[in-house]
Amino acid sequence: MRGPSPARSARLAGAALGLAADRLLGEPPARVHPVAAFGSAMARFERLAYRNGRAAGMAYAGAGLALGTGTAPRVVIKDHPFLGEAVATAAAGYMATAGRSLAETATSIGRLLEQGRLEEAGQALPALVGRDPTGMDEKEMARAVVESVAENTVDAVVAPAFWSAVTGTAGAFGYRAVNTMDSMVGHKSPRYLRYGWASARLDDGANFIPARLTVALVAAARPGSAREVWRVVRRDGPKHPSPNAGPAEAAFAAALGLRLGGTNHYGDRTEVRGPLGHGRAPEPADIARAVRLSRDVAGLLGALLVIGAGLGIGADRNRTGGRRADGRRQRPTRSRTGARRAGAEGRR
Repeated sequence: MRGPSPARSARLAGAALGLAADRLLGEPPARVHPVAAFGSAMARFERLAYRNGRAAGMAYAGAGLALGTGTAPRVVIKDHPFLGEAVATAAAGYMATAGRSLAETATSIGRLLEQGRLEEAGQALPALVGRDPTGMDEKEMARAVVESVAENTVDAVVAPAFWSAVTGTAGAFGYRAVNTMDSMVGHKSPRYLRYGWASARLDDGANFIPARLTVALVAAARPGSAREVWRVVRRDGPKHPSPNAGPAEAAFAAALGLRLGGTNHYGDRTEVRGPLGHGRAPEPADIARAVRLSRDVAGLLGALLVIGAGLGIGADRNRTGGRRADGRRQRPTRSRTGARRAGAEGRR
């Protein structure tokens, strides 16, 4: 039976490094961030080619996906293809991940709410959620932040790492391109209802597996609540209008003992969502708990990627019989003492 290829093991290792780099460094400055440059390019494309129809939106989505995957970085290190693939995947995964930024933004809003600075929290809220903060009280803001942390644990952490591990740099940049296009045009406004349809569907497809993986990671990170997580996700996840945000938010609700869902206002549009979980309503202090859970999910995912990379490397060494990266068999080395002893025994 053949084991994982060296490239696959390198991608697993690179995805883990990308998560670690985001945790340690945070996102690059906007002036050098490739996502900012991508967003500017797609905004220009929209200005030039916008038509109120699905065909124009499909062209927009196709162009963005091609641009994202086509600009993925490559690193070639002579005689060390594993290292080159791992470094490139780590760089792409780091630039596609935004877990630290998510945690810092949510934590900042949570502190403002705990300090009673409701107006400042409302001003900061649009950086994290798309809802209209006008008239929201502290519990509604706390719910919005907890739900956003849950949903964005998929978008900003698990999905970038998943696609980095599966397809390397092209997957990381391609995923971030899809997610960015969805945030730009995947709205149910009159302008984007048809034009943004393709981008929204691409995003749904790209997040389908990562959202379910997030549920499993939440259950593993909070084993005492694992049975409740699976029960609530099965029962309440389908109530959410998003096929991917629903399972993630339901999992967080169950793990944290909260009840999410309710009435959300998006400008002139209102959505009434069914309840997720059967605990109490979120409070400002629950934001920190949600952030900790999101970080634990990222840490557990990173550990699993490292284990997978290690198992793959071991399997590859067994399969190749100790061949080096350049394809030649590694010769066993002996000390000078051992060589002299072998020579002496050969003369006897």
